[in-house]
Amino acid sequence: MDYAIEVENLSKRFGDKQAVAGVDLRVPTGAIYGFLGQNGAGKTTTLRMLLGILEPDGGHRRLLGSDRPLSVAARVGYLPEERGLYPAMTAREAIAYVGALRGMTLGAARAGADALLAAHGLGHEANARIRTFSKGMAQKVQLLATFVNRPDLIVLDEPFSGLDPVNQQDLEAMIHAERARGATILFSTHVMAHAERMCDGLVIIANGRTCFSGSVDAARARLPSRVVLVTERPLADLHALLPPDSTAEAVPGGGSRYRFPLPAGGIEPLLARLIETGSGIRDMHIERPTLHDAFVAIVGEADAPTEAREAA
Repeated sequence: MDYAIEVENLSKRFGDKQAVAGVDLRVPTGAIYGFLGQNGAGKTTTLRMLLGILEPDGGHRRLLGSDRPLSVAARVGYLPEERGLYPAMTAREAIAYVGALRGMTLGAARAGADALLAAHGLGHEANARIRTFSKGMAQKVQLLATFVNRPDLIVLDEPFSGLDPVNQQDLEAMIHAERARGATILFSTHVMAHAERMCDGLVIIANGRTCFSGSVDAARARLPSRVVLVTERPLADLHALLPPDSTAEAVPGGGSRYRFPLPAGGIEPLLARLIETGSGIRDMHIERPTLHDAFVAIVGEADAPTEAREAA
């Protein structure tokens, strides 16, 4: 498989703090990958080492086929975690400036800026200065600057932070359009819904190390699906019918709601027994784990003491 990003055992220390302690990351060309982790897990430091902004203390990185990330910088679009535009610049000039830094001629960068601004509802603001923009509008301009050089690789550090729902949806569409053009996209986020909808694959890190790499479905499969059963009246013999780790709660209007892991043999045998006992089934459905659930479980497992993980 052809990979746009290959990282093996990357590490970085700042004084007494081990910020990154062994991250592995491989992103196939043309894919959208999410890079997830708690605050302080080492995501931003890893992205900066990947792009050559920081030099790693150990490990290997390969970006767009090169062991020297800065040599392919013109083929990369990067949105840093710290937002920043020159407030005296106009929107057009701010985007064109980034394009020129990435090797575009100023004329081509300005033309690209005009096209992007018009396509995303900011054409009438092309000559407005950044200082007059709201925080969300300024962030959108910086996002557009990330795409102006039509990069082969796009790296976005918390791109959805600070955007309203409409602009979050617009950004999702932009990312999909860039992938359709052939670009590879890697983005970090704390919003699991974006990663769940968009990503071909995920890498989750905890304590500076990779603790999961794979598809969204593979992450969710780390947890069992659960059955939610609502009955008209409490079951007379709960333990005889349902798994021992079932939980129960009363529901308005009488009856009870039960939650329990999906039985290995499926729900059909259980359903037949419930019908035989006349339990008065009001609702019964399978509740699949979300990516949020999987993320919490995976990170929690990585944070557990070594003895606890070995015992598990």
